Amino acid sequence: MGTVTAERAPRPRRQRGAAESLASIVLGFESVVVFLGGLAIYGLRALPEPLEPWWGIVAGIALAVLMILTTRIVRHPWGIAVGWALQAVVALGAFLLPALGLVALIFGGMYAYATIKGAALDRRNAQRAAQPPDPA
Repeated sequence: MGTVTAERAPRPRRQRGAAESLASIVLGFESVVVFLGGLAIYGLRALPEPLEPWWGIVAGIALAVLMILTTRIVRHPWGIAVGWALQAVVALGAFLLPALGLVALIFGGMYAYATIKGAALDRRNAQRAAQPPDPA
């Protein structure tokens, strides 16, 4: 007896809002920069004396992976808050490597714009969708 394989229709993609899309993009690109920051901390031996320099690489990888994972949860308000917490961690990295302060300023600003302006765009689009079309 042969098995019959039924063609399953592809599941429609979930509609993503502007805030979710923009925040995901910022976090995705920032993850690369944070990983490179971890390499810089290792190469410059910027960690305090009792810590081995390779912990800089571990921290960079861990923070980059957390940012990538956060791109999957930014659709929730608490996911946006997790993204803000990661921005704070990058800002704290400026105590070890002052250049990370510039990274925190640039990407923090982009994340702020993505979440604030994206939410405004989502509200505007929801209002437009709720209004009946003009019969002209």
